[in-house]
Amino acid sequence: MLAPDNKTGDFDEAAIVDEAILSRRSVRAFLLTPVDETVIRDILEVAARAPSGTNMQPWRVYVTQGETKRRIAEAILNSGVRAEKAVWDEYRYYPDQFFEPYLSRRRKVGFDLYGHLGIARREVERMREQHDRNFIFFDAPVGMIFTIDRRLNKGSWVDYGMFLENIMIAARGRGLHTCPQAAFAPYHNQIRPVLGITPEEVVVCGMALGYEDTSKPENDLRTERAPLEEWVTFHP
Repeated sequence: MLAPDNKTGDFDEAAIVDEAILSRRSVRAFLLTPVDETVIRDILEVAARAPSGTNMQPWRVYVTQGETKRRIAEAILNSGVRAEKAVWDEYRYYPDQFFEPYLSRRRKVGFDLYGHLGIARREVERMREQHDRNFIFFDAPVGMIFTIDRRLNKGSWVDYGMFLENIMIAARGRGLHTCPQAAFAPYHNQIRPVLGITPEEVVVCGMALGYEDTSKPENDLRTERAPLEEWVTFHP
C-alpha cells in the first residue's frame, strides 16, 4: 500500500499507479491457481472507495468459485439460448445500429482477437465456441456477478463503472488479471436462481479474476486506443 503524500520515497507513485492502469487488459485465459479469499476481500474493500453520488454505493457483488461458478456456466450453456439470440431485456449495452467510429473499432478488436486464435472470419462455430468461454469465466478460479437495484438511475450506473475499474486496478496491484464480461447480462433468467438474485436487481455484468495463462495466444492481444487528438478538445 502506498504511503499517503509520499514525495521522497524510493518509488515513483505516479509510475506505480500508471503501470497498474496501463497493464490492465481483458485476459481471456487463466490458470487454475486459486486466489485466496483474503485477497479477494481486500480487492473489493479497496474498490469500494470508488465515488458515488451522495455515497449511495450502488453495487452488489456475488463472488463465485468452484461448484457455484460451474452451476452458472451450466445454467447458461444448457439453456439452449445462443449468444446471438440472447435477450437484452434488462438493459441494452450496445446501440441497435453501430456507426463510426465505433463500428470500425468494434470490428478491429474482434478480428484481432480471432486472428490471434487462428479463427477465420467465416468460422462461425469456432467464434461461437470462443464466445461461450465467457460463461466458464475463461477458466478463472473466481467469477463475479455484479447487480444494481433497478430503481436507481443513470448516475448510479456511472458510479458503478468507477467501482468496476477500481476492482481491475486493485487486482493488477496484486499480480492478478481480470476480464469484465457484459456477456452475462442477457442471461439474468439463468443466473438469478443459481445465486438467489432478487427481482429488484439487474445483472450488470460478470468479471473473471485470477492469474493469467501466458501460454495462451489470446492473451497476446493488445488493443489500441485512439490518439488524444481524436477525442479531446483543449480550450485556452
